[in-house]
Amino acid sequence: MHVVDGALSNEVVIAGGVLAAAGIGWGLRKMDMEKIPAAGMLTATFFVASLIHVPIGPSSVHLIMNGLAGLLLGWMAFPALFVGLLLQAIFFGYGGITVLGVNTVAIALPAVVMHYICRNGVKSTQKKVAVLWAAVAGGGAIFTTALVVTLALALTGEEFIPAAKLVVLAHIPVILIEGFLCGSAVALIHRVKPELLRDTPSADGSPVHA
Repeated sequence: MHVVDGALSNEVVIAGGVLAAAGIGWGLRKMDMEKIPAAGMLTATFFVASLIHVPIGPSSVHLIMNGLAGLLLGWMAFPALFVGLLLQAIFFGYGGITVLGVNTVAIALPAVVMHYICRNGVKSTQKKVAVLWAAVAGGGAIFTTALVVTLALALTGEEFIPAAKLVVLAHIPVILIEGFLCGSAVALIHRVKPELLRDTPSADGSPVHA
């Protein structure tokens, strides 16, 4: 779900850059040093998952796993996902440098939103409840990312509205797949290291205990 260089108006690009800088700065300020290994792992997960593109019509779709990043990292998802996007832009040309801010907001902001919505449910000691909320976070993050990309395209010009609609429709399968994968990941964590879920940092960076 990378927006490419030259696709957006200057106003949208600048606004995306400002919002991304604010999110990254806040994420760094609230960084929990104990979560650095998890941040690195989730950055790598995003980097690898989003390299696999499946063509659908004139566009293509890929996994992102930003819902899981949001659940485990909170605001730290901003710098973590930014690093992944930057490396992809430099080494593979995915997205681009000028739209790096917009892409960061489109992927990291939904992660933080899902953190706020789903974190309490995921901390449940009942495995089924935790998995259900994790699935909501995984699918919801993709849906919200698609909406942000759609908004960016729509704000650029009316000629992009048909393409913007296609973004949401094309990612319906991805929403379902990411919901399943995020739920499966939380099911595994719930079984082998449940304290990681119950000690998930809140989006402001402070620990939240069950």
